[in-house]
Amino acid sequence: MASVIAKRRLALYGTAPAGSPLRDEARPIDRVTRPFYAVWEVTLRCDLSCRHCSSRAGRARDDELTTREALDLVGALADLGVEEVTLIGGEAYLRDDWLEIIRAIRGRGMRCTLVTGGRGFSRARAHAAKDAGLQSVSVSVDGLEASHDALRGLRGSFDGALAAIDAVRGVGMQVTANTQIARRNVRDVPELFARLLEARIAAWQPQITVPMGRAADEADIVIEPFQMLEVMPMLARLKSLADAAGVVFWPGNNVGYFGPHEAHLRDSMPGCQRGSCGAGRVSIGIESNGNVKGCPSLPSREYVGGNVRSAPLEAIWERAPAVGFMRERSVADLWGRCSTCYYAEDCLGGCSWTAHSATGRPGNNPYCHHRALTLLRQGLRERIVLRERPPGQSFDLGIFDLVEEAWPQGELVRAEAVARGQEPWLACADPAAEPLSDS
Repeated sequence: MASVIAKRRLALYGTAPAGSPLRDEARPIDRVTRPFYAVWEVTLRCDLSCRHCSSRAGRARDDELTTREALDLVGALADLGVEEVTLIGGEAYLRDDWLEIIRAIRGRGMRCTLVTGGRGFSRARAHAAKDAGLQSVSVSVDGLEASHDALRGLRGSFDGALAAIDAVRGVGMQVTANTQIARRNVRDVPELFARLLEARIAAWQPQITVPMGRAADEADIVIEPFQMLEVMPMLARLKSLADAAGVVFWPGNNVGYFGPHEAHLRDSMPGCQRGSCGAGRVSIGIESNGNVKGCPSLPSREYVGGNVRSAPLEAIWERAPAVGFMRERSVADLWGRCSTCYYAEDCLGGCSWTAHSATGRPGNNPYCHHRALTLLRQGLRERIVLRERPPGQSFDLGIFDLVEEAWPQGELVRAEAVARGQEPWLACADPAAEPLSDS
C-alpha cells in the first residue's frame, strides 16, 4: 500500500521569503524587548502526514540549515536572551544532528524541550535525548484512536503516541501532552484527557486547530467560531480535573478569551488572564531554513522578517517590522468586532495566527468565547466559509468569508444551554474519515 504521505499536499518550495526590509536603526522599544522563549522548527521532514498541519510537513526543506549554521544559531539565541528553546518539526528526531543541537542549547544554559507526534520516539531515542540534556517532551495526542489516526493520517499513530509517553516517562524525563481541538475530535476530548491522566502526564496544553496549511485545504475539520460556546465549558471542567490530579493545565494562546472561565483556566498567569499576542515580544520563531518570525505559527509570506544567513539574528529581531509588529500595537489597529470590544485594550485581538488565518489579517479574532457569548445574547453566531483554497506552500492561507447570521430555528435554546454548561454538545457533523495507510 502506498504511503499516506503521498496523498497529502506537501509544501511547494520555491525561493524562501526574503522578509521585509530591515529598518536602518532599531527603535528604543526594540532594543529593550527580548524574547525569553524560542520555538525552532529544525526540519520539516516528518513521519506522519497530519490533516491539520499548518506547515505541510513531510519532506525536509531544500535549504535547511547545516549543522554549523544551526550551532551558530544556538549561540545567537542565547546572546539574544532566550531562556528556553522548544524543538519542533516535522519531527526533530529525523534530523541527524538533533542531539548535537540539544547539547549545544543546554551548553549555553538554555532550557531545551521538544514536541513530537511520537511515532518513532522510542525508548532508545528518549534515553539519547535525556543524555544530551533534553528536559521535557510534549507528545501530540489529538483524540481517541479512530479520530487521532484519521487526523494524523496513519493507522497506529495513536498507539505510537501513547508508547512515546511511556518511553519518555520510563527514562525519568518529564512528559506532557498537547491536543488540537478540531471538529473531528471535539467529542473525544474529555475521555482523551482521562486517558492522558492515566498515562501520568505532567501537563496538558489544548489549543484550537487553525485553518492554515492542510487544515485550510479541508476546512470542515476546523471548528466554527460559535463552537467556542461548547469548547470553553468543557475545558473548564477538565481544568478542575487537572487541578485535582496535580497536572498543569496550560491552555494554548488561541483558547479563550475573557469569558466566564478565563480566570479559572489561567489562574497561573499574571492577572489570571492571557493578555495580548506575544509574537515578537516574548517569543521568537525559527524556520528550518533560518527564516525568523515573531511566532513560529504565523504565515511565512507576511511575517518572515529576515533570514539568519543574510543578517544577524539580533538585527532581525530589533529591526524587522514583520517580527516586531506587536510591540506598539494599539486598539487603533483592531477592526471588526474586536475594535469595539470591552476588552480590546487588554486583548488587542488575541492570537494573531488565528485571526490572520481566519480573516486574512490580524486584529479581528472570531474564535473568542466572550465574543461568541455576546453574539449569542443577540441571537447571532459566526461561521467561516472557505472561498479560495491555499496555494500549497508551507504556512499558507486560504481565503475565508466571516459570516454573521441568526441562529437556525430551534438551535438557539440549545446553544444557550450549552453555553451554561447544561448541555454537552452543539450539533456538529463530523467529516468522514478517509482511508488510512498502514505504512
